[in-house]
Amino acid sequence: MEKKFRKSLFLFRRDLRLEDNTGLIFALNSSEVVIPAFIFTPEQIEKNPYRSDHCLKFMIESLEDLENQLKKKGGKLFFFKGRPEEIVSKCIRELDIEALIVNRDYTPYSLQRDEKLEKVCKTGHIPFYSFDDALLHSPEETLKKDGKPYTIFTPYFRNALKQKVALPKQNKGTNYFHGSIPFAEDKLVFSKQTLGDGLIGGRSEALKILKNLSSFSKYAKLRDFPVEDYSTHLSPYLKFTACSPREVYAAICCNLSPHHELIRSLYWRDFFTSIVFFYPHVFKGAFHHKFDKLKWSYNKKAYQRWCEGFTGFPIVDAGMREMNETGFMHNRVRMITASFLIKDLHIDWRWGEKYFAQRLVDYDPAVNNGNWQWVASTGCDAQPYFRIFNPWNQQKKFDPKCTYIKKWIPELRDFTPKAIHAWYEEKYRAGCKKYPAPMINHEKAAKETLHAYKIIPAMNCQQSRKRLAVIENAI
Repeated sequence: MEKKFRKSLFLFRRDLRLEDNTGLIFALNSSEVVIPAFIFTPEQIEKNPYRSDHCLKFMIESLEDLENQLKKKGGKLFFFKGRPEEIVSKCIRELDIEALIVNRDYTPYSLQRDEKLEKVCKTGHIPFYSFDDALLHSPEETLKKDGKPYTIFTPYFRNALKQKVALPKQNKGTNYFHGSIPFAEDKLVFSKQTLGDGLIGGRSEALKILKNLSSFSKYAKLRDFPVEDYSTHLSPYLKFTACSPREVYAAICCNLSPHHELIRSLYWRDFFTSIVFFYPHVFKGAFHHKFDKLKWSYNKKAYQRWCEGFTGFPIVDAGMREMNETGFMHNRVRMITASFLIKDLHIDWRWGEKYFAQRLVDYDPAVNNGNWQWVASTGCDAQPYFRIFNPWNQQKKFDPKCTYIKKWIPELRDFTPKAIHAWYEEKYRAGCKKYPAPMINHEKAAKETLHAYKIIPAMNCQQSRKRLAVIENAI
């Protein structure tokens, strides 16, 4: 069968795999030869406010794995460095490519990037193809009856579940370009010491997790206990889709159940991506504009103590130290640490969003923003403003023996769980010089938060007491 294009260029971005890769399979089926390429952009490899070394390391390892996948098919991954539109323009001029093919992304940056690519292709008189691949359903597929996007997760989830999820597609293509490209780069090498340790990137590692999913049958029961580490750790692999969301969905259905809680997690990912696609203003401020009027503290010393894990709240500090060292933090602890920054220290949630972006191995702009706005009670379908995580109750409930805390805070290893859970009492921390006392009073800070959100005019009313009871027994 005659192919439509003699030579096409396929750009890998957040789709570092060969199997079930919608755009790549189209390229191979419609082209005599396909040039598989990856462009290192200045935003990725140079210092920028949102660069995560853990995430960069994971991406490089994923690219190494992708190279191996291509070698097994007789192909090669070509690397370029620079602005995508400039690289593509050069490829059109010097390589005589007849089509550019990519998989779609949904953030404002990604959409602007692809607009530039489409313009370059139009100037070069070649077609530009962009495919939905990164989600179970594209943002436009799951809308309300009036055609507007959902802003509440539960009805979104119900609607999305009615839609059929496509089965993963096998990639049988081997028609990759074998020539040389003079202006291609050798793969950029980064020091492992510079980029840190943590989860290993690549499809091979992702498939190990998928094969082991049956061991997560008790996920709903144990997922909130950080010492159990019952996280699947699939999030960074989904960030770069080393395994496609359809593959993950199929594996969960096959090994666990179509109704398993992990399915819901996949749809939260779709939901948050849909929100940033339809409401890009969330990257600059609150989803609900009225919350942009909140008065935040910009206390850099307090913020730095939170960043470094020296707040005197053990569960908060353990989580921050885990993330700083490994690029990962247990999901329950992420909520606790985020709530502490916002509703105890009263610091702008955007500072926390940015710091997580700089540290997390699974940093996904849409998911990170959605989670921070959820905790801050400023986002769509956010937790109620009066639900404030009590870090003392949280650590008693989810780390009762302080095993997780002691792992990440060696200064507390000689103290009993009783002392650690009552660290706010001076008698329990007597003699400890290396780990600080709590930097604030949680109850006082929680009351100040309620006033800041301007919800309750007087703290001594019956309604206030009920809400303060919620604070003391939060989640």
